Amino acid sequence: MIFLTIGTQLPFERLVRAVDDAAPRLQGEAFAQIGASAYTPVNIEWSAFLRPPEFEKHFRSASVIVSHAGIGTILSAQKHRKPLVIVPRLARFGEHRNDHQVATAVQVRDKRGIYIVDDIDMLPEILGRSDLEPAGEDAEIAGRAAFVSNLRDRLGAWR
Repeated sequence: MIFLTIGTQLPFERLVRAVDDAAPRLQGEAFAQIGASAYTPVNIEWSAFLRPPEFEKHFRSASVIVSHAGIGTILSAQKHRKPLVIVPRLARFGEHRNDHQVATAVQVRDKRGIYIVDDIDMLPEILGRSDLEPAGEDAEIAGRAAFVSNLRDRLGAWR
């Protein structure tokens, strides 16, 4: 299942519409948390807002997360090891006050399992891929390496 979350602050109708338009051509179902949107999806299930337990349920059951470039969603995708497709909000479309989400996307562009969509017309192609990797593996590998290094240091001190 594709889970679209746009955050709670501002509408992101360009992204909601893009996922809704792509849904008939994609494998599986999609669910969207769309906020206070004037656009009503016709091809996907949706809710304006979700309570935290409902949000968590959708997030955990998703095979792919689609989102704005919100730090909370990025961290959650890494924590739950979900492929994350990010479409930054753009000020020129009135989606945010400035383009700080573009800067956030630049910072995470090279992270494993995070896919940045610079051209919204490319979203269906990315969502149709079967090789999307889970986010968070870099952090997990680094955590394991630090643990092993620490363990070696402690074991070496006992000799």
